[in-house]
Amino acid sequence: MLRIAVTGSPGIGKSTVVAKAAEKLADQPGFKIGGIQTSEIRKEGKREGFSIRDLATGKTGILGSIRGSGPRVGKYHVNLEDLENIGANALRSALECDLIVIDEVGPMELKSEAFVSAVEVVLESDKPVLAVLHRSSSHQLAQRMRKEFEVLVVNEENRDDLPEKIFARLGDRNQHFPFNN
Repeated sequence: MLRIAVTGSPGIGKSTVVAKAAEKLADQPGFKIGGIQTSEIRKEGKREGFSIRDLATGKTGILGSIRGSGPRVGKYHVNLEDLENIGANALRSALECDLIVIDEVGPMELKSEAFVSAVEVVLESDKPVLAVLHRSSSHQLAQRMRKEFEVLVVNEENRDDLPEKIFARLGDRNQHFPFNN
């Protein structure tokens, strides 16, 4: 069972690395990916928040926004309703998939006990996981992932090559994946 987490500085391309590797894996016949992906929401070049998407269903919502209510992380308010209804549910549903993507285990996501619980359920499973991990979180869940996962630090030198390397590692380690058809 291979578990890879990517980490690094804000804005370095962690989510992009994971998204590119997941897209390549999703192109494999019969290969199902579940989990969540987050993206920046920008308006007139300024970041206004983050969206969250269920990779299996395509359902999207707001993870955090500069407007709204909910727990604060920096200048953003975490939307616990979408984080739990889309994010936590997507992770539980992903247990039926070949690979679980978690983008991200970071300060916003860790504001939700339901999300933390869903990640713990995933970690107790035998499923391969590809995750984005906040670089300096001291949360118990982040610490556990650092111990149990192969952690790759994304930087400007390696970010273009990492998706291919992750794809190759997941292919090499998991013979039940239909890579060699």
